[in-house]
Parts: sequence; structure tokens; C-alpha cells
Amino acid sequence: MLYCMIKKRVCTTFVEDSSSGALCQCGGPRDIHASITTDHVISQWDSEEHTSEYPTDAFGQLEFAGFLRLAHDTPPDNVYSLMTSQWGLPIPNLVVSVVGGEGKEKVKPWVREVIRQGLVRAAQSTGAWIITSGLREGVGRCVGEAVRDHCATASSLSQAKVIAVGVAPWGLIYQRQQLVNPQGSFPARYYVHNMPHECSCLDNNHQAFLLVDDGSVGHRGSETMFRANLEDFISHQRTGIWEFNTFTVYTYGFMCACVCSAAKRDANDPSEYTEELKLAVAWDRVDIAKSELFNGGIQWRYEDLEESMTDALVNDKPHFVRLFVENGLNILDYLTYHRLESLYSSLSDYNNVVIIVSVSSFQHVNKLLRTESVYRKQRCMSPWIALFIWAVLQNRREMSIYFWEMVLLVLIFSIKKSYIACIMCFLMTFFIDVFSECYQSNESRSFKLLIRQSPVWGSATCLQMATAADARLFFSHDGVQTLLSEIWWGDMDSNTEVWKLVLSFFLPPLIYTNLISFKSAITLKRPFLLHRWRQFWFAPVTSFLGNVLMYFLFLFLFAYILLVDFKPPPPDGPAPSELVLYFWVFTLVCEEIRQVRTVFILYIQDIWNKCDITALALFILGLICRMFPWTYNFGRAVLCVDYVVFTLRLIHIFAVHKQLGPKIIIVGKMVKDVFFFLFFLGVWLMAYGVANQALLYSYDSRPGWIIRRVFYRPYMHIYGQIPLDEIDGVCVFVECTDNVTLIHQGAEPCPQSDANWLVLILLSVYLLVTNILLVNLLIAMFSYTFNKVQEHSDVHWKFQRYNLIVEYHSRPCLSPPFIIISHLHIFFKRVIQRLPSNKSQHFSTF
Repeated sequence: MLYCMIKKRVCTTFVEDSSSGALCQCGGPRDIHASITTDHVISQWDSEEHTSEYPTDAFGQLEFAGFLRLAHDTPPDNVYSLMTSQWGLPIPNLVVSVVGGEGKEKVKPWVREVIRQGLVRAAQSTGAWIITSGLREGVGRCVGEAVRDHCATASSLSQAKVIAVGVAPWGLIYQRQQLVNPQGSFPARYYVHNMPHECSCLDNNHQAFLLVDDGSVGHRGSETMFRANLEDFISHQRTGIWEFNTFTVYTYGFMCACVCSAAKRDANDPSEYTEELKLAVAWDRVDIAKSELFNGGIQWRYEDLEESMTDALVNDKPHFVRLFVENGLNILDYLTYHRLESLYSSLSDYNNVVIIVSVSSFQHVNKLLRTESVYRKQRCMSPWIALFIWAVLQNRREMSIYFWEMVLLVLIFSIKKSYIACIMCFLMTFFIDVFSECYQSNESRSFKLLIRQSPVWGSATCLQMATAADARLFFSHDGVQTLLSEIWWGDMDSNTEVWKLVLSFFLPPLIYTNLISFKSAITLKRPFLLHRWRQFWFAPVTSFLGNVLMYFLFLFLFAYILLVDFKPPPPDGPAPSELVLYFWVFTLVCEEIRQVRTVFILYIQDIWNKCDITALALFILGLICRMFPWTYNFGRAVLCVDYVVFTLRLIHIFAVHKQLGPKIIIVGKMVKDVFFFLFFLGVWLMAYGVANQALLYSYDSRPGWIIRRVFYRPYMHIYGQIPLDEIDGVCVFVECTDNVTLIHQGAEPCPQSDANWLVLILLSVYLLVTNILLVNLLIAMFSYTFNKVQEHSDVHWKFQRYNLIVEYHSRPCLSPPFIIISHLHIFFKRVIQRLPSNKSQHFSTF
């Protein structure tokens, strides 16, 4: 029998292991070497010198596979004959050797997918042997499971073609003594229960096991040389028309013709991965290439990318073209006219093809390309257009779509910046998906993408471009909101309660206690007291709360002066409290001037800035008028109206609140609805008012009363104030007259009763239209606006929150009236010392 020719290896020399005196360097204990002479001189154990051959004592048939214990230097021809003749394995047409992925580490999902969908199918279709480690761990286990699942679903004819062969080190197998029987085990019993985590056992989904023995115990690698010799032997066999090939599949480093360990590879030497990249392109596995070859660990040489780019173009791999462009391949450097000629030469009717190389086309490109000239080495100035036309002529749909997208992108970059907003609105949806991937990959780097200034877009950032495009959905992204929260809270913990901040306003020494948590700084450029002071007062949330508190105090002071302490004109007035109010408003004016100095167009577009300008202008007008006796009352009236404007300014402050913020947006949109309602109301009001005045008071020509009866009274009719005595033509409560002279002197005119029946009809129609039709129309418009905004309230609020954070981030840390101190400090730093602001880096950086 062939089994008699197979030998095993037994350690015959005890070489003490320095780390453990009780063990030999072979891994076996001292007691199994008891009858063997111990060699105290040898320092390194060697299988060739310190082991002896004996007839194998472990062979036969398991319930699921044949097995054989053999020495590591056993000739592969004997083993191959035994496997095909004794075990009945079919002769392979292809040998697929799966190397790598041993150990207890969890196998990546993509490896399982490659094995299940690609490897086993390839073995089935070609009649291949799949050689693995044969152990129930790592990739070997995945191969076994894939073969098992395939055999469970495939036909009996297909099953015979899928053979999983395990080549494992004998000394590594757990409970290997169950397989020992000098006469052979037919069948053998191999059961494993409660195996320790560090041990390895045979996988029961393999059809054959070659247990390579070099005399060592518990060591990996003893099977490597025998496995390579076996694969080489099979690759040189020929049967019929089939030529045997060995194709090694390197799983964790992807698929390449090598058997070295991925852990020993140097990521700085991309030459070790070049073959894997070529195979990735050939097998069209861009998903694995992304996760394994372009995950940031390998520094690719530009020449490798160019070579692989050519393969991707020629073999119609559009996903790899995208991958290479996204990972550093410059299309302008890559696409020379020589390469363009090579691409177009693949067309069947090349002589009749006109190659477009730039927008201003060259007439003799074909002629120049066919001659050896310097022109062939020059770069194509419009590479995407040339590649797009090439892909169309090659009838490559997906690749031509990608090249067309890039052509459009180049055109967008060449458009004037004033047209960018509408384009960005279209592209922002795409950018949201891109940013989501970036945010999930690296949170800190994705934040830098948002605030990085782009020289292509006039040094604008992504946030600024999204604002110009009114991309509210983009601002609702979790990544953008996380960045805004970090900026909003500065160096303070974002979970800090508001009452702690308010308490620290009135008791500043508390910021040096543990009341508020601050981020720890690696190095302090300033003394701790100054550093902590800046950490608290320079946060936008601190500036916001300070402005809120001081603004309420400002409104209280303003109201007190108007109600209690509004003195007569000089020299009796104004009161000291009013002078404080004047200084307070002066600091507000200074702050508005500072804001205008940034970008006036953006400043004036903000509705709340317009409100500020209106309030300050009214205050200045009222202040001037109240200083003179003849305009004192008018000035007081203007200041009263101005107080209303200042109070309405509070609405903007509550925009940061998550519940009140969307309601403010709803109110603002409803105001627009009211204007449409007032337009229709004005038409009916004027129609009814003029007719009513002409029918009841035709002889009263006083302009003031005409306007009052035409507009004011019909408007009050909507609210139920209807003078029935006028309509009936009878003045019950007051004396009236028909004398025009007396009427012009101030007497009450009597209504005319000649056409009061017509007035009643007009009034009925007017009330029907206004009270029922128009008012219900307004209610319906309000309901529609509410539902529309409420549906996207979170999106609207987050966009409003961004604008508020930007505003208070740019504001000085102190609030009016103390803001004058910050203004002086800014003037000294920016104008005199010309030092840049550090805060600007939070929203804009290079």
C-alpha cells in the first residue's frame, strides 16, 4: 500500500527552550524525550538534524474526509498518487491555493463574499482543488463552509468538482491523538469538545487532510514547504488537453500570486501591492480595492496608478477610473496625446475618427499623432472631453456618463461666481451624500472640509456656499450641527446647564471652580487665570446669553424712562437715567457700524439688521425732537414707537430655541400671507367705502372725514362695529345737521336716507366677502403655511441656528453697554497692532 511509503517525524534530541526549561524547542515536554540522549550544546533546534523518521501512525478515513500524517519532506508525487488513487479524488484542472487569514481573527465580510461568490464558483466551473490550512478558523473555515453550502444546493455532478484540501501542521491539531492508529483507522473517530480558544482543530467541511509533521508541537509553518512542493508538482501534470495551473489567492492582501504574510508587508513600498492592484482591476473588485488597497495605508507611486488607469480604461472598468482619480491621479498629467492615440487606435475605423483635444479644436491632430514628434508627449488640455468622446465611440455607457459629469464639473468651475448659487443648489444634494461618507470615516477631517477656504470658489467655504444656495437640508446634517455645537460652546462642555452660565455672569470667580467643565488644553500660552477667563467669555454661547440679559435690562430702562422719568426739554431734562440710555444706544450704534464694515451687501440683506437700522434711526429722530419744546410731544411719540421696534427685536433672540425657532419662521411666513389678504381686502374695502360715503354723506367734503369713512369705518365693520343708526338714516345719540357751513365748522352731519336700502345691500355683500370668504381664505393660508413649515421645522430651525451662531461668533464677547471696551480692544489689536483674529479660524481656514 502507498501508506507504507509515508513517514512521520519524531523529535529525538531535547534542545532546552530558554523561556521554559521544561520544554524542548520543538514544543514537546521533557518526558517524551526521556529515553533520548539530551544535547546540552545545541542552541537552535532544527527538524532535519534533531528528528528521526518513523512509519506514519495516523492515516485512514474520517467520517467526512481522508487524512494522512506525513513528514514535511515527503515527495509530493507519492502523496498525489495516494489522494487520487486511494482516496478517489478527481484529478484537478486547476489548483486554487488560499493563503493567509489564519488565526482567531474574525474574517472580514468581503472575504467571505469573495470566497462564496467567486472562489467556489470558479472551482466548480473548472474542476479545481481549493487548498487551505484545513483548520476550523479564519479563511480556511470560510472556504469549508462555502464548499458545504455549494454542495448542499448543487447537483451531484457539480459536487464532484469542488474539492477542499486541508494542509495543516500535525503538531498544531487539537486532540490529534484520536487519529493515531498504526494499522490505520477506517473509519477514524475525531470529536472535539470544549476546545480552548488558543487551540486549533480540523474543519469537517474539507474532503482531504494532509497533516504535515516536522517533529514540532504547537508551531505553525511546518507545512509551508510541503504545500508549495505539492502545488508545484500538480502544476506540471498534464492529462488530456488540460494544462494544470496553480493560482494563489491571497485573501487579506486581496488576490495575488504570492504566499507571504500581509502583516510583514511594508505600506511604504507599494511595489509589493502592484500585482494585487492589477488583479483587482482584472477581477473588477473595486470594493475590495477601496477597503484594502486605498484605505490610506499604502503610499502609491504615480507610475502604478497611471498603468492601472490604462488597464481600467481599456478593459471598461469605470469604477476603477473613479477610484484612481479620487486617489491622486491627475488626469491632465496622465492623458498625453500619445496615450490618447493608443486609446483611439482601438477603434475599428480609426482613420476616420476626428479626435477632439480641446474646445478650440486642432485640425491636424491625427496626422501629428501618427508621426514621432514632441507633440505626442504633450498633455491633452481638455482630457475629459477627449475621454468622453472616446467612451461614446466605444459604446461604453457608464464610463461616458462619468466623463460627462466631469466635463460639466469643469464647465461649472469656469462660470463666473455670480452664477454659482443656483448651480450649488443642484449639487448640494450630491454633496450631502459625499459629506455623510466623510463624516462616518473621519469626524475631525470632515469638520475641516466644511470650513476650508477653496481658492477655486473665491476663498469661500462649504458653509458659505451652502448659505448662498439656501441649502437648508445640508445644515440639518448631523455633522454640520455637531461642528456648530462645538463652535457654539467653545471650550466649555456642551452639556453645561444655562443657570450655571447665568450665575457665573454675576459671580465671575465661579468660572475658576468646577461649576463649569472646560476642555483641557495641552499647552497654555497664557497664565491659567487669563486662559480660563478667555475660555468662558469668548464662547459664542456666553456672548449670546450676555446679550439676552443686557437687552432685557435695556428694554426695562427704556420702558421706565417713557413711563416714569421722561423729563421736559432742556434745561429741565433729560434725566440721568435717560443719559444712561443715550450712551447705551450709542454702543449699539458702534456695534452696527462694526458689522457694516464686514460685508455691507450681506448685512443689509438680513431682515433683523434692517430692524436694527430702523430702531436706531427712530431713536435718533426722537432724541432730536424731544430736545425742543415745539417738537417735544412728537419726539416722545417717536420714542414710543421706537420702543415697539426694539421690543420686536426680541423675536430674533429666541430663534435659537428648538421649539420657538420654527414658530418664528411660521409667523414670518404668515406675515407674507397677510399681505396677500390685505390686497384683496383693500379692493373690497375701497369699493364699499367709496359707495357708502357717496350714498350717506355726499355733502360732506372734508378730506379727513372722507378718508376716515372710506377706509377706517369699513375696516372696523369686519370686527363687528356697524353703526346701524347711520344705515337707517337716523342719528339717535347725537345731534346732526344738513347745513354744510355748520358741518365744516365741526358739526355732525346727518346721514342721507334716500338710498339706505342700497347701503344695506352693499353692506351685506361686503360682510359676506370679507368676514366669510376672505377671512376663511386667510385661515386656510395660515394652516397651509403652518403645516408646510412644521413638516420641516427641524430643518428650518437648524438653518436659523447656524445664522445665529455665525452672528454671535463674530460679535465681541462683552454686551452693550460694556461692548465699548471690546470695541476699543479690537481697534487696538486690528488697526494699531494689525493682528489677525483667532476666532475667524473656527469658520474659515486654509
